[in-house]
Amino acid sequence: MRDNHRFRMADGAELVGHQGDSFEMRVSMPSDDNGFFGRQCPECSLVFRMDAQQYEALPDDLTLWCVYCGHHAEHSEFMTEQQRDRIMRAADDFAMQMVSQELDEIFGGLARSSRGGSISFSYKKPQPFHPRPLPGIDEEQLVRIRTCTGCQNNYAVFGEHRYCPVCGPLPAPSVAFDALQADAVRLDALEALPSDTKALLREQGVFTRNWVDTVENVVGVVEALGSSLFRAVVPNAESLLNGKGAIFQRLDPMADLIVDAGLSDLRTTLGPRTWQRLLETWAARHVFTHNDGIVDEKYLTRVPGSSARIGQRLVLTDDVCRRALDDAKALCNALVDVLR
Repeated sequence: MRDNHRFRMADGAELVGHQGDSFEMRVSMPSDDNGFFGRQCPECSLVFRMDAQQYEALPDDLTLWCVYCGHHAEHSEFMTEQQRDRIMRAADDFAMQMVSQELDEIFGGLARSSRGGSISFSYKKPQPFHPRPLPGIDEEQLVRIRTCTGCQNNYAVFGEHRYCPVCGPLPAPSVAFDALQADAVRLDALEALPSDTKALLREQGVFTRNWVDTVENVVGVVEALGSSLFRAVVPNAESLLNGKGAIFQRLDPMADLIVDAGLSDLRTTLGPRTWQRLLETWAARHVFTHNDGIVDEKYLTRVPGSSARIGQRLVLTDDVCRRALDDAKALCNALVDVLR
């Protein structure tokens, strides 16, 4: 029977046991400077990172979730390409030694003969095997660490996400506040560009498009949060929502719905000035979504203090968007407090 010590393994790889023809190999996976290592979804192929120490403490039969698409499977299915290459290097070197030792056992003591029609064999004992160094791991570094409010595990993502890798779907407030923060970061990133780059992007309408997207995103974030919390908290939610359509896209009807459910009035919680600014943001979103930003009578009815005229195109600014994000965050906090 083969002895594990007869196999030479590179640093980071070791044979930890075998039974019969089965061998167990362990290959280390280096973590980055922050103690995180990569996971790659087998479904969408996107990469996220997890705290290596916390990961080691998780159960062996862990079902891991993709933070982006929600695919969940046995955690070993989430190896990254670089991790797989590292394992395959160790496996290849081990296989080469196995084959060499098999040949040595078969041919090492074989006698040679060249009489008559017989075939002559010669066998040269192989030189000592030197395993190749395992390839390192050089994957995308994390920028911001997320901590799941449920399981307290740390992870890092590289795009919009909806799931914790350990416990699955994130709470609706976590998704909402993360989305608002992402829009704020996007505004910051554009402002931080060099002047000549900013000028080119402004000329191409990138800033304007970004501001419009921000206003539209704000409404979408509030709609998703309000709908999720209302359905989770109000026992007869579906009957109250029957026939109401996309009510969480409309501020006053949403506030009235929550009051009808026996809960506090959002308008009182936020105060009239913040509520009016929110109404103006929602009106701007409606104009851009349904009328390419062209001011109509409905917009002026909702924003009576506007100096715009019917037929003009509404103009947004960075300041308007940042105020909209602040107001939306206040509204989301109020929704969480009211619908608890």
